[in-house]
Amino acid sequence: MADIKKKKVDVVVVGLGWTGALTAMELTGAGLNVVALERGGDRDTKPDFSYPRIADELEYALRYRLFQDFSKETCTLRHSPSETALPYRAYGAFLPGDGVGGAGSHWNGMLYRSLPEELNLRSYVTEKFGASLIPDDMTIQDYGVTYEELEPFYDKFEAICGTSGAAGVINGKVTGKGNPFEGSRSGDYPLPPLKDNVAQQLFAKAASEVGYHPYPAPAAHTSEVYTNPYGMQMGPCTYCGYCERFGCYNYSKASPNVCVMPALRLRKNFELRTHSHVTKVNLDDTKKNATGVTYIDAQGRTVEQPADLVVLCAYQLHNVRLLMLSGIGEQYDPATGKGTVGKNYAYQVGAGYTLFYDSNTHINPFMGTGAAGQAFDDLNTNQLDMGKLGAIGGSVVRLNLTGGRPIGQMHLPPGAPKWGSGWKKAIKDNYLTSVSFGISTSSMAYRNCYLDLDPTYKDAHGLPLLRMTFNLNDNDLKVAQDAVKQTRKVAQAMNAKQIVGAAKPLGSKFDLRPYQSTHNTGGAIMGERPDNSVVNKYLQSWDVPNVFVMGACAFPQNRAYNPTGPLAALTLWSLHHITTQYLKNPGALLQA
Repeated sequence: MADIKKKKVDVVVVGLGWTGALTAMELTGAGLNVVALERGGDRDTKPDFSYPRIADELEYALRYRLFQDFSKETCTLRHSPSETALPYRAYGAFLPGDGVGGAGSHWNGMLYRSLPEELNLRSYVTEKFGASLIPDDMTIQDYGVTYEELEPFYDKFEAICGTSGAAGVINGKVTGKGNPFEGSRSGDYPLPPLKDNVAQQLFAKAASEVGYHPYPAPAAHTSEVYTNPYGMQMGPCTYCGYCERFGCYNYSKASPNVCVMPALRLRKNFELRTHSHVTKVNLDDTKKNATGVTYIDAQGRTVEQPADLVVLCAYQLHNVRLLMLSGIGEQYDPATGKGTVGKNYAYQVGAGYTLFYDSNTHINPFMGTGAAGQAFDDLNTNQLDMGKLGAIGGSVVRLNLTGGRPIGQMHLPPGAPKWGSGWKKAIKDNYLTSVSFGISTSSMAYRNCYLDLDPTYKDAHGLPLLRMTFNLNDNDLKVAQDAVKQTRKVAQAMNAKQIVGAAKPLGSKFDLRPYQSTHNTGGAIMGERPDNSVVNKYLQSWDVPNVFVMGACAFPQNRAYNPTGPLAALTLWSLHHITTQYLKNPGALLQA
């Protein structure tokens, strides 16, 4: 029994990152009383991200000031169901956020839409290359929603963020300014692209010379003074180089803290409770209706918050775990293929090149942003000849300098000393004259890559940790290897004195130790039927219709791009249907 029972509200929102802030903003705008429960602390641009305090690489990039406290909760990892999972104790491959703004506070700001083909991937592969290309143990599927349905909500989120970029296709016509392979847009980006530095100019020129189609990467950084649809004012980016792992002190990088929270805090029908760790979604005796949530407050008291509508907006891993702890849906079993909760966990594969120039070419890496750069999609999902390659997926190739910070962003050539005066000289000789470009490759879902509750390890509250069963697969590694092979001609055309680049070999295992990306997806996937998905096309639970689950946990497989664009568009799409349909007639928006 709870120590405290609160007064019933219309909506309880769990987590206050991008999806939580958007949910609270849109539902309070519809006149509902909303309580948001954030397990971390409160954060705002001032004082939390104030300069010079935030420009501290040691504190924020290496001591992980803004991230989840693994001493209280983490996950466990194993490569296969036959292994014993062990806890993820030290920050490595991915960095879950914590506090108001979540990962949206410290992201890089790369804001891509989905390619239309990515939303119906299984159908696209089957129709174009044949069903035989899909391995028996690959569990990819269609989202159940189309690009055309989501397009207005991509547009809305890009406006909320003050996104800078150049449209490649508007109303079906290729503009010659942006990505010619993207889905058709209803209009251009809110702001023009950010400025290219020397390295981005070299990359774009080289990519064009070898026949690729570079374009300014879309960036959730304002290139000019901007006011978003919520009335939030943003200032132009100063290229300070403190984006990923840092909050933005200049009101230039889009985040929930900058773009939503100042307006949301003024609404009288909104209440924020921080240090409120939700442990369960409460269900009635039928198990078909949520009555609210239970959480542990800052004083360690168990609190029950009744609500008519529960919206899970925590990080991907936390949403999935909360469904499991609450008994919503059937746990996925890889042995039988039955169940859906925890199914289709996916990640990403990375590769790329590092180039070293002589002293006459000054890259000046310290002038950077998290997302501004040049990219090309000639090797991405709707351009790659998957049949010829014998693998499914795609890669985006991109050069963007994110800062050149002295501790974590140095490039040293092979053979350089590891310490001492020789190491210092190598840093001095190469800091201003080296640069890298990256290859981000999609991650397909597989039968034995999934999430469940660990039978051994527990969190600080005595609840089972989430267990991750995941390993790299040769399909994704093959796509990455092909991208490295195809882009070597770009690296050569950039005319560096030394080129270093490689992709992981086939058979490589997932290594949790080095940082790779925080782009975890799946586990509460969306789809067209309850037997293959946790939520329907509106992100509504098939099993408990007054529970909606937002975020990248809904992705049936992962794409090459960063996930924020589609997870936000899907959230706004879902909220549109909650406010226009569900509230008028609460219940299932789609019949099972």
